[in-house]
Amino acid sequence: MNAIISASELASELAGPTPPAVLDVRWQLGGPNLRPEYEKAHVPGAVFVDLDAELAGPPGVGGRHPLPDTEAFGAAMRAAGVSADRHVVVYDGGLGWAAARAWWMLRFTGHPSVRVLDGGLAAWEGPLTAEIPEPAPGTFKPVPGALPLLDADGSAALARSGLLLDARAAERYRGDVEPIDPVAGHIPGAVSAPTTENVAESGRFLPAADLADRFAALGATGGAEVGVYCGSGVSGAHEVLALAVAGIPAALYVGSWSEWSRDGSRPVATGPDPR
Repeated sequence: MNAIISASELASELAGPTPPAVLDVRWQLGGPNLRPEYEKAHVPGAVFVDLDAELAGPPGVGGRHPLPDTEAFGAAMRAAGVSADRHVVVYDGGLGWAAARAWWMLRFTGHPSVRVLDGGLAAWEGPLTAEIPEPAPGTFKPVPGALPLLDADGSAALARSGLLLDARAAERYRGDVEPIDPVAGHIPGAVSAPTTENVAESGRFLPAADLADRFAALGATGGAEVGVYCGSGVSGAHEVLALAVAGIPAALYVGSWSEWSRDGSRPVATGPDPR
């Protein structure tokens, strides 16, 4: 199944006999919780999911958005009406990063059918509602490991043996600026690949063939093992999603730069070149 869904396809499925569970994952980095925006207007039937509280664990040595507790994540998904035998569609109101994190978490823990609304809420042309749904409890039981996962050591090794993509903005990769984490720069050997370049001005993903060409130019050729990191495992999930659209499997380093840069023993590279 494709990893993304268009607004027209979602509208058709919601009107059909077996509508998907829909999750609203509106979020902004460092900003207030966006549940109030959800309560004002959302796709009918959509349930709000809090990225910071439900798609990540508490920040610490594992980074700003480490993996959540598996049982707590499962309970949150079941409360949102998620079952393994029911399609899931996720969306957010911005760049698609938060929705991609929800997609990745559900796929990583074994859900077989999750799609991101291409273009997010801005692409939705159907009605919006302020009515808060009360979904029947779902049955999804997460089992981590269905998608490949990297830790710091694995990311360092992949940067040497395969292709490790840095999904952050190019200026953060180079170390020109670092607005969030304690050290500026990138993992030595990683290749700059801002995830913002995977989408058009509309916010929708580029065609699969164009994405495949982009990643091939970055080194995703010949069956090379591919991994992705970002600041804290959110925009990196969006890059993994873009790779999936292009037909390229990739691992995610969830701790990402927010974990790497906390450890003073780990090397840091700066400038435009991988090393």
